[in-house]
Amino acid sequence: MNAVVTPDTLNHKVRTVFGRLAIDKRRLPSSQLGQRSVPAYVAEWLLDSLTPGEGPITSEELRKVQEWANRFLPHPDESKIIKNRLLNGEIVKVLTPVEVEILINRKISERFAQLKLLGLLDVHVSDSIVNTYPDLLKQGMWGVAELIGTQAGVALTDFKPMQASVDLELFKEKSTAFSLEEWRALLLTSMGYNPWAFSEQEKTYLLCRLLPLVEKNLHILELAPKGTGKSYLYENISPRVRLVSGGNVSPAVLFVNNASGQWGLLARFAVVVLDEVQTLKFERPQEIIGGLKGFLANGRLTRGGLYETTSSCSLVMLANIVLDSEQRPIHDPLLVKELPDFLQETAFIDRLRGIIPGWKVQKLSSESFAQGFGLKSDFFGDTLLSMREDVTSNQFTNKTIQLKGKKLYKRNEDAVRLIASGLMKIQFPHGKITSEEFNHYCVRPAVELRQLVWRQLYILDAEYRQYDEEIQYDIR
Repeated sequence: MNAVVTPDTLNHKVRTVFGRLAIDKRRLPSSQLGQRSVPAYVAEWLLDSLTPGEGPITSEELRKVQEWANRFLPHPDESKIIKNRLLNGEIVKVLTPVEVEILINRKISERFAQLKLLGLLDVHVSDSIVNTYPDLLKQGMWGVAELIGTQAGVALTDFKPMQASVDLELFKEKSTAFSLEEWRALLLTSMGYNPWAFSEQEKTYLLCRLLPLVEKNLHILELAPKGTGKSYLYENISPRVRLVSGGNVSPAVLFVNNASGQWGLLARFAVVVLDEVQTLKFERPQEIIGGLKGFLANGRLTRGGLYETTSSCSLVMLANIVLDSEQRPIHDPLLVKELPDFLQETAFIDRLRGIIPGWKVQKLSSESFAQGFGLKSDFFGDTLLSMREDVTSNQFTNKTIQLKGKKLYKRNEDAVRLIASGLMKIQFPHGKITSEEFNHYCVRPAVELRQLVWRQLYILDAEYRQYDEEIQYDIR
């Protein structure tokens, strides 16, 4: 008989098994670092470096953190102060995200760093720094940048990134120390949620938010009312995840800028999240939907045929929907009705792997957030992303799951297998799983998420009604 899992017993086991890779999630809210607009994967790294411990931070620890932040973590409105210090000849060290851009034209070819939080967009950077940290050329990196003012402008003279050390095999081995109930609770705590505040079904839907991290090209839509924390995870999990919230979304931003040759977000990030898609401003929507259909189908990015590349990026779309008095979507079963018209095209919807029914998750309250020990966000995010290269689960689901019916639709089968593989990686990273567990925790949720996509297609387009309305499967 399994022992009862309690917050205290789980906290003890997490600390014992993962050691310095774990952190008390209560420390971040009490640190006031959230007021500095830094994501959790940065703030937890900083806290553990300065004031390792457990429980809400003490007044003395808070003073130490604030002193460090005042020295090295300037507010965005202090950019002019930083520039003035550089003008005065000071060497300035700041914790900030850094990206490197390349300029090539007939007159000049050079690379330069961009520190956008400080308003510094043309900082000189050495070849050695760029060669040492190639991610500066992709999604950019957070780290401590050393800056100095020169006659030619501002120069980045040194860079020390915050980086987690990822050992996927060690992660898998350590996961065997936990029961499934404990492991799911640890995952949710690491995501920033309080597992004791949610039902088992709600926990599964929350874990589905991790799917785009562990699988390549797993494109998904989540529909939920406001206040369910749809974007909370994505803005705090990894620098390789880019959340787009507000502003204009253009073909150049998503795909490639044909004028400069600069690849867009889908080429440079592992996961791109479009938040509140019903309110985003899309420039040239027909060009965007045409480019997205090609990308979602085969992972190829192009625009006008000038440039072409492949990408394993997963696209996530988050949308707020209105519920009725019974907390059901008012447009059920046509759930996509509140999306922009061009996103309701069936050829586009079909290419989404699944729809997460976020309306079935309770709205977040003060009790919904993590109260105990979880994995550090930087380590957790990087480990999840490293699972993309492990194809063991993909091979298992491909040979184990078989859809059945009079006439099968291949994209349904592909989607169910991919989602089930992702759920297996998340919940059973060690690969030890029974048939019952595989069916209940992996295949059933995968079918549910894909069935919601299939229902939209069935309603919107008679072409799909030549296939069975319900997705059925066998496990071999």
